[in-house]
Amino acid sequence: MKPIWKTVLAAAVLAASAAAQAGAVDALKKFNADTDGISGSFSQTVKSKKKTQSSSGSFQILRPGLFKWTYNKPYEQVIVGDGKTIWLYDTELKQVTKSGQDQTIGDSPAAILSNKDALESSYTLKEDGSSNGIDYVLATPKRNNAGYQFIRIGFKGDVLSAMELKDSFGNQTTIRFGGINTKPSLSRGHFKFTPPKGVDVLSQ
Repeated sequence: MKPIWKTVLAAAVLAASAAAQAGAVDALKKFNADTDGISGSFSQTVKSKKKTQSSSGSFQILRPGLFKWTYNKPYEQVIVGDGKTIWLYDTELKQVTKSGQDQTIGDSPAAILSNKDALESSYTLKEDGSSNGIDYVLATPKRNNAGYQFIRIGFKGDVLSAMELKDSFGNQTTIRFGGINTKPSLSRGHFKFTPPKGVDVLSQ
């Protein structure tokens, strides 16, 4: 029979672990329910079987459905969702590609961050441990054709810190967020995009 102090200690460790784990899901649900706007910076790494690509930039989101992602490195690219259309502007190619927003983002990370209803309706959530001070939630798509095998969302306390994704092709994306502001001064006009003069505009 184990000494009583060992039993109590083991129970305390398990309770503390469960509390920390529960905090990650609670933080995600609180973020999803309470956050109407968000802005910050990001660094992104995409690993495929053949290569690894890194990029960084800034983003702004106004719920529901409005977002702007600006890639500064290694090349300049802007992606704007205005609620109906997604505009992708590649400054180097001087080319704009537009597509329907509902058909394009589906159950993607953009849908999670810009639509309060997407999370609960499209994903099954469970605790997924901690790493480097970040508590993770595993979001598994309820539909087989979502395009992602899983998405991990990480929080430090109540602050969104990371996302990790694996798509249906096995590519893995890691995003780290910084300078998060959940009360940015944003209006719908901030997400209006007009193609610059002289660029090619393609429709998908």
